[in-house]
Amino acid sequence: MSETITWDDFEKVELKIGTVVRAEEFPEARKRAYKVWVDFGGEIGVKQTSAQVTVHYTPETLVGTQVLGCVNLGEKNIAGFRSEFLLLGFADEQQAICLATTKTNAPNGARME
Repeated sequence: MSETITWDDFEKVELKIGTVVRAEEFPEARKRAYKVWVDFGGEIGVKQTSAQVTVHYTPETLVGTQVLGCVNLGEKNIAGFRSEFLLLGFADEQQAICLATTKTNAPNGARME
């Protein structure tokens, strides 16, 4: 069982929705991954990340997809590429990542409530 956090702790986590505007192969990554750019709307703009989502998605199928991301974790350097947010997903039975998304569109930058 995971550790319980307080409501105040959870409120610090900024989970936002955005639209993938660009995706490309990331050959420098140790594990197969894509470089992904997501538009989180006016206040945040476009942020980039690295994502190991190559089993269920291609760069072409990612573009235009609305995804969820944690936008306030800080930056991380991954194989010389600046990752600015955490793209959210869940592992399937084979441990391949399925992206967290919505059935209907929401405005880019909307916060998860």
